[in-house]
Amino acid sequence: MVDYKVTDISEHMSFLEMMDVLNEQLVNSGEEPVAFDHDCREGICGMCSMYINGEAHGPDRGITTCQLHMRMFKDGDTITIEPWRAAAFPVIKDLVVDRSSFERIQQAGGYISVNTSGNTQDANAIPISKHAADEAMDAATCIGCGACVATCKNSSAMLFVGAKISQYALLPQGQIEATDRVRNMVAQMDLEGFGNCTNTGACEVECPKGISLDNIARMNRELIKAALS
Repeated sequence: MVDYKVTDISEHMSFLEMMDVLNEQLVNSGEEPVAFDHDCREGICGMCSMYINGEAHGPDRGITTCQLHMRMFKDGDTITIEPWRAAAFPVIKDLVVDRSSFERIQQAGGYISVNTSGNTQDANAIPISKHAADEAMDAATCIGCGACVATCKNSSAMLFVGAKISQYALLPQGQIEATDRVRNMVAQMDLEGFGNCTNTGACEVECPKGISLDNIARMNRELIKAALS
């Protein structure tokens, strides 16, 4: 852990803008800047993952780190910033971790088959109940930031995997690979070294998109169905 004193910070700055000011001060003084991930800075990509004062994405709810503002802190506060801490997310440098394990889980089953013979059915012509469509959309809002893993005492990825399985399980387009999908994605999750879920609910609380624990229950049901098929 390294202590830095940062000056000229406005309460209106985002947390990442504060990090930019810190790095500018470090570079100007001939020191090496702090490495951290970021991309869109609009709460969409999930890259800006930091563990701030013991909380994933910091002391606010329903936001990513780039949406956290410095007005959430008091002038003179000491802020402790850490990378995601999980065996499946090895630290690359400073606050940057390797989350390619999530990508490998997606590659194991996060896709659907589409008829490309020329007789493809228009998606708008497939009847789907509003309830199922709404739940699928809620699951699909997962941005894969990893806050669920970072905040779980077991480093479980079941909220992430449950969301990715749910968004297909709820729709007719996802039924073709349904059995193989849940088997393969859960197997890959275990292979990556993520822990199991013990229903503490911390993942749901810290998720910036409010992904529900219901998705873990749906994943478990899909896994039981696959085992019995």
